[in-house]
Amino acid sequence: MLLYALDVAQPLFDEVARCLQQSIAQHEERVFEDGECKLRPLTDPGGHDVYVMQSLHGEPGLSAHDRLWRLWTFAATLRDHGAARVTAVIPYLAYARKDRRTKPFDPLSLRHVAQLFEAAGVQRLIALEVHDAAAFENAFRCPVVHVRASCVFNALFNDLSGSVGSLSVEQPQVAPVQTEFAMAPDAVRWVVASPDPGGVKRAQLWRESLQTRLGHELGFAMLDKRRSAGVVSTDDLVAGDVKGAQVLLYDDLISSGGTMRRAAQALRTHGADRVVAVAAHGLFAQHAQDLLAEPALDAVVVSDSVPGMRHCAAAQGAGRLRVMSAARPLARAIDLLSR
Repeated sequence: MLLYALDVAQPLFDEVARCLQQSIAQHEERVFEDGECKLRPLTDPGGHDVYVMQSLHGEPGLSAHDRLWRLWTFAATLRDHGAARVTAVIPYLAYARKDRRTKPFDPLSLRHVAQLFEAAGVQRLIALEVHDAAAFENAFRCPVVHVRASCVFNALFNDLSGSVGSLSVEQPQVAPVQTEFAMAPDAVRWVVASPDPGGVKRAQLWRESLQTRLGHELGFAMLDKRRSAGVVSTDDLVAGDVKGAQVLLYDDLISSGGTMRRAAQALRTHGADRVVAVAAHGLFAQHAQDLLAEPALDAVVVSDSVPGMRHCAAAQGAGRLRVMSAARPLARAIDLLSR
């Protein structure tokens, strides 16, 4: 196995390598004066089973498109130089949200991205918690592995013996405020909620996973949200009993945080005692600091699929952000494919 990480500064990839007991192979990246770049492996990939890790988020000076291009051209180079098999490992897959046509002449961006990878000779792809798992699997003709973020967030509960003693969160990369949910099991009612109808299946699957691990029933709720031409409208309708409950508000990503804020406010209006926002990908785009200052939320939990360049800035003055590692589930997926 050869394991590459195109973003050498992302701690997640070092942790994945450690879990696999592998070293990260070296590569060269040159950026020219006009912005063009060249990437080449410094280890002969000929005959090897190669895994290339790259998260497709944007950041100042390096857009999602830049990262997509780097991954695409590096995979093509590996195949060109005789790699037996190339697997792309993508913690955050850009364009996964655009998986169906909602307007006349809309692109199917996810399918177009899939065609790019296939043209480069990528034979398999691993991604963490995409927007729609079925659409993801249908967009690619090569085998794909969808790693559910519930594998990361199940560890929120530190008592898996059948009672809920507390909700604990791993230490983040930002200074935390200790927000513990220590209560007697018979005094707590937990509800998993989806912030919109599109995420119902995701939230239901996590609820089922938690019920199996904890050995007792959890409630379920769904909020109403409609989006058209970038405008969100909602009636603050909550389907499900959340009165007096501790609510885990679960989604695939947080961008501006508007969806989570509106959902948390609606849940509080309908009587929820506490609300914890949980999302696989913390993009934390413009105005995300408002989410972390939202009084309707007790904590925000994300994975490290996107590195902390936005986490620290967004969390300043809020102190309620938790970052949990996705390294073990991703390493497990790589290990299973490599056998």
